Amino acid sequence: MYSTQEIYEHQAGNYMIKNGSAFFDFNYLDILARGDTIIHRVDPRAKVLTTVLFIIAVISVGKYEISALLPFFLFPALNISLGGLPLSYISRKILLLSPFILFVGIFNPFFDTEPIIRFGAFGISGGWLSFVSILIRFALTVGAAFILIATTGFNEICTACEKMGLPKAFAVQLLFLYRYIFVLGDEVIRVSRARELRSFGKRGKGLKVFGSIVGNLLLRTWDRAQRIHTAMLCRGFRGEFHFRRPPGFGSAEAVYTVAWTAYFLLCRMVDIPGSVGDIFSRVLR
Repeated sequence: MYSTQEIYEHQAGNYMIKNGSAFFDFNYLDILARGDTIIHRVDPRAKVLTTVLFIIAVISVGKYEISALLPFFLFPALNISLGGLPLSYISRKILLLSPFILFVGIFNPFFDTEPIIRFGAFGISGGWLSFVSILIRFALTVGAAFILIATTGFNEICTACEKMGLPKAFAVQLLFLYRYIFVLGDEVIRVSRARELRSFGKRGKGLKVFGSIVGNLLLRTWDRAQRIHTAMLCRGFRGEFHFRRPPGFGSAEAVYTVAWTAYFLLCRMVDIPGSVGDIFSRVLR
């Protein structure tokens, strides 16, 4: 007998082979969302609310307070462990998006050159501290978003947001946008593979060819999106979302939300790394 995790990994492997690249395999998040762990069974509303509070707490930390961000790693670490998620996969997805944040923060050391920390004659400027802080915040917030999708599913997330007050039209459009990414990714792989099979050397790589490919890609994705929408209507879709599990915000969800909220407040109000360092210094004296 194969374990549930092995079945998920086999399905994801087939999907990646079919599409030719693991980097386009964001659909694996939905495969992971079919798990049956203690985190998967928590009501989506509790997970969405907790993740939003986590992101707000991380963003609110001062730009030079790197040590204050370290206790927040407990939230994604526990969710990955209890949710049975592959850490390597989540890490790869974060690294895939990291060039965007690197481009945003790499200029900080050039504009903020005032030393904040000194080690004798050596000093670390505020720009470098804020740059590292941006990277850590990015890893925490984006990682939390991936974990939320991997333990809930985007369909359930949109439904939870709708039940929490998000306009239904916006929730439906958000879900369609998420699904359209996969449609676009599949078409990009097909068009790119077709171009490689029909060209050699430097042929088929000019700007004129690229413009033609982009136009053809938009037409193909538009046509496929229309066929998908027609198929959804034929299957009875009327803008309603459906849970894989019956929704229910019970005592477990209340404990989950309140406990994590209290921990986030503790991390913001108390310098946990500094307190731990003081305790160790007193013990070692």
